[in-house]
Amino acid sequence: MNELLALFATVFVTLFVIMDPPGTVPVFLGLTSSMDHKRRNRAARQAILVSFLVVVIFAVFGKYVLAYMGISLPALRAAGGLLLLFVAMELLTGKAEEPSASANTNVAMVPLGTPLLAGPGTIVATMVFVEEHADLASWAVIGAGVVAVHVCVWLSMRFANIIQRVLRDDGVTLVTRIAGVLLAAIAVQMIATAVTQFVTDPAVLTGH
Repeated sequence: MNELLALFATVFVTLFVIMDPPGTVPVFLGLTSSMDHKRRNRAARQAILVSFLVVVIFAVFGKYVLAYMGISLPALRAAGGLLLLFVAMELLTGKAEEPSASANTNVAMVPLGTPLLAGPGTIVATMVFVEEHADLASWAVIGAGVVAVHVCVWLSMRFANIIQRVLRDDGVTLVTRIAGVLLAAIAVQMIATAVTQFVTDPAVLTGH
């Protein structure tokens, strides 16, 4: 039970800092500025649904893609760590590009659902968690962690106006920087673990 709780906490914290619910508030408000309250709430629901479906699809079928391409789990973990480190640097420096809306695009699907929420970092992290655990109980816990984070993101968008008034711009920036530090630490740990596996088991270099 303790191991499952620890797994849930790890999944939740990792995906939380990657998806950064407070950080989505200003982007969400900007993309839905022309919408009324009802349409904005509908956009929030659609974005969460799209993000969740994308993450689940990659979590379920990602391993078959890895097997077909001969990619080992340590290689995926190292790639994911480098990717997350890049995302963390963007959060820390404030240089992440904000996605923009298009007149012919449903912003709930693109760019809110993906790539803002279900981006490469979220997808890779979820795939790594799934590949590291083969039992149904762990998969259920991972699924619960994914759902919990999506609930947090939905709440942040649902009450975006209130959150922005409470945190103000400086507060949102501070939360984003803290998330960047945590994400950088997670990324470095993933890379270190992958390197250790490559050193201790050279066979993984062949993808087996």
